[in-house]
This record gives sequence, C-alpha cells and structure tokens, in this order.
Amino acid sequence: MRRSDEPDRAATRFDSVNASPEHQRILLDVADLDRRIAQAERARTKPAQAARITELVAIRQEQLRELTNLTGARDDVRTELTRLESDVKLVEQRRARDAERLAAATNSKEAQALEHELASLAKRQSDLEDIELDVMGRLEDAEAAVAAQQALLGTTTAEGSALTAQGKADVAAATDLGAQLARDRAAITANLPAGLLADYDRRATNSAGAALLIRGTCEGCRIVLPSTDLNDIRRAAEDAVVSCPECGCILVRTEESGL
Repeated sequence: MRRSDEPDRAATRFDSVNASPEHQRILLDVADLDRRIAQAERARTKPAQAARITELVAIRQEQLRELTNLTGARDDVRTELTRLESDVKLVEQRRARDAERLAAATNSKEAQALEHELASLAKRQSDLEDIELDVMGRLEDAEAAVAAQQALLGTTTAEGSALTAQGKADVAAATDLGAQLARDRAAITANLPAGLLADYDRRATNSAGAALLIRGTCEGCRIVLPSTDLNDIRRAAEDAVVSCPECGCILVRTEESGL
C-alpha cells in the first residue's frame, strides 16, 4: 500500500490541461527565457565583483588603521626632531653669547668660567647633534613606512574603484537585459492558452517548467524515465500535457523522444 506522504507518480505524469504540440514546444522557448531572466537577475543583484569588493573594503579599513598608526609614529618623531633642533639652536645661541662675553672679559676668573661653560656647551651640542642624526634616521624610516602604506592603500583603493565601476556597468547591463528578456517573454506567451501558461508557471517554481524528452531522458532533471512511464507517455494523446514523474516539469515530445 502507498504511504500517504509518497508522491502520486501517475498524477504527476498527466495534467488536466491539454495543449497543441506547437504550443507545448513554445514552452521550451519560455523556459529558456526564464533561465536567462533568472541569470540576469542574479547578475543584477549579485554582481561577480561583489565578493572581492567586500573583501577590499575590509582590507582597506585595516590598511587605513595601519596608516593612522604609522602616521602617528612619524609625527611623534617629527615632534622629537623639532624639539632637538630647538635645543641645538638654543645651545648655539648660548655659545655665541658666551663667546662674545669671553672676548670682552678682562677678569681671569670670569674668563676661566666662560671657557669651562663653552666646553660644556660644545659637548652638549655635540651630544644633541648625535641624537638629532639618530632621530633624522628614524624619521626617514618612518616617512618611508608611511609612503609604502599610502602606496598599498592606493593600490587597494584603485582596485576597489575599478571593480565598483565595472560592477555598476554589469548591473546596468543585466538590468537592461532582464527588461528585454521580459519583453520577449511577454511577446512569446501572448498567444499561449492561459491554462497552459498558468500550469507551466506553477511547475516552474520547482523545476525547469518545461523540457524536452530526448531518447527517454528528461532534459530538465537528466533522469532516464522507466519503461513503464515511457509506455504511459507513449499512449498519451498528442495534445496531452505530459510531465516528468521525477521533477514535475512539462515534457515536450518530439521525434527524438524515443517513444
């Protein structure tokens, strides 16, 4: 005994709607248009570039964070260098002032103190200039790191911009194609019997809608039909709407059906 949840294969094989073989063959064109319309809709809503663009957005955000860190580090070094340059300038000014005082000094003790201070200032300036050279080297490295990161960010941005532009163009093309295919479908289906088209549309929600039966094989699901099903189809009238017992699409019969 057949369980209540098992499909009724005989019921799915024939339908109460009848249609001429010519009208049934037109359903193949409708099915092809529906397939192409679905492809155009996928291209419109999910362009091929979308995944990479999303990936690039994340990459760019990370690169921007790194650029912010590198720029901050470079600016810190610049601030340090500016402070050192100011310190060196102050020492130079003080040395020049003490040198003038030494040249005008008449007191030996004062002259000796100035000479000692000038020696200390010379040592201080030398130390500061050594540190300044080190900081200048660090600044050069920091600026190179910022420039490299900016170049990397620029490459990512350029790729993203190119993909976005191409994606927009593809979406526009898919939109136009979908509209044209919809007009073609409307023109093709205009003279089809309403019952046949409604039956096709119902089936198309879960299958190819309509497909050729070629040498005993449903082109919709690529299943070879059992001989018992083929015998039933063979006995069906030409205007009978026959469906695949496996996928439920309308089977369009031709000389190649193997019946």
